[in-house]
Amino acid sequence: MENLNGKQRDNWGSRLGFVMAAAGSAVGLGNIWRFPYTTGENGGSAFIIIYLVFVFVIGLSVMTAELAVGRRTQLAAVGAFKKYSNRWTFAGVLGVISAFFIMGFYPVVGGWAMAYVVKTFTGLLSNASAVGDSFGAFISAPIEPLFWFILFLLANVVIVIKGISGGIEKAGKILMPTLFVLFIFLAIRSVTLEGAGAGLEFLFKPDFSKVTGETFLAALGQAFFSLSLGMGCMITYGSYLSKKENLPQNALIVTTLDTAVAILAGIAIFPALFAFNMEPAAGPGLVFVVVPTIFAQMGALGYLFSAVFFVALTVAALTSSVSLLEVVVSYLIDQKNMERKPAVILTVVIMGIFGIFASLSMGVLGDVKILGVIFFDFLDILTDKIFLAIGGMLLAIFVGWVVKKEDLQDELTNSGTVKFGLFNVWYNLVKYVIPFAVAIIAVAGIISITETGLMLFGLAVIAVLVLVSKKL
Repeated sequence: MENLNGKQRDNWGSRLGFVMAAAGSAVGLGNIWRFPYTTGENGGSAFIIIYLVFVFVIGLSVMTAELAVGRRTQLAAVGAFKKYSNRWTFAGVLGVISAFFIMGFYPVVGGWAMAYVVKTFTGLLSNASAVGDSFGAFISAPIEPLFWFILFLLANVVIVIKGISGGIEKAGKILMPTLFVLFIFLAIRSVTLEGAGAGLEFLFKPDFSKVTGETFLAALGQAFFSLSLGMGCMITYGSYLSKKENLPQNALIVTTLDTAVAILAGIAIFPALFAFNMEPAAGPGLVFVVVPTIFAQMGALGYLFSAVFFVALTVAALTSSVSLLEVVVSYLIDQKNMERKPAVILTVVIMGIFGIFASLSMGVLGDVKILGVIFFDFLDILTDKIFLAIGGMLLAIFVGWVVKKEDLQDELTNSGTVKFGLFNVWYNLVKYVIPFAVAIIAVAGIISITETGLMLFGLAVIAVLVLVSKKL
């Protein structure tokens, strides 16, 4: 299939392949260490109800829009924006930069997960009280984390360098079913532990007294960013879709799978957490300290469950990082006329340099600060709080106000051969409601940054992109 630039373009070999790859892009570390804790702290099932409304109203609508824009243009993020308006090229470039910067630290965490599969059998679980100290010593070491980071990054190279149908699709068909089976296994074991009921109550008992304006904001943010929206991933994946595919239906399947993994992760983690009287924690502290401590108290079976958990965590990280790498690689292929192999190698070499500094900033370079934070946190805050927030807002505005309604309708109905009875409802949501809702996330995310210099730097980068992106 040729894109609007007249170039032959790779395609997904099957609907299943696309669905598994897109779901893999959406499912990431945030589903496992952020969603369960956020749910418990914001009213349990009261939060889940709000979250599900936002996921299937706002998140699903934006995903559908991204897939439509990608397939319509047959171009990745930058080219898709540029095709409609040169003035909007910067929004696509921002998505590529976001993906690039995230890949400067995300594979570091993916390497930690990979390392913990091995560490499970080399002493990690021998002393439950020492797990926290072991994690701190590991991530601050100069060499060992780098080895695992490079290994994880190379796994991305092996997949992406083989292309869409030959690499990413084949990997998705293997990795995503594997992820589901592993988490179902862990969830069954978790809920059968004595005292597990308290963990299920923490997650699912509705406590509306905890529901505040912050709860709605947390649910909206989790719904939007959990689905890999606003960073070019779904536009890029959509650009490889066949014109025969039913976009609204595929978007619904991907959104449902992503949500299912998030809830499964909560069921796998929190009943066990409460069964062993452990305090809930957020972020890396949950999956690299609290969870291994639980496994260390399970006896011989703890080794099996620990290995399964960290394999699942590695898979979740890998499926997301592959899509982020593809965003940058597709930009180089579409806009710079590079072949896939050199595009992958160039991108990974530069990402590798970033990753080395991000890893070392947890230890030997910990005293080196950029605008008040270590390099790892610099990349994390810059993308999560600024670039993705603004990128999501720009995407919503672009689809609602720049892309022609006729183009969207034609694409979502496959030129009238597929029924999409809710098109007008969807379109009004995208045009009027979602840009406002996502703008709230963007503003809230930016003003929550305590490092003023970092916030101003991020906004300055975006301002520069507006001025120079036409040349990129």
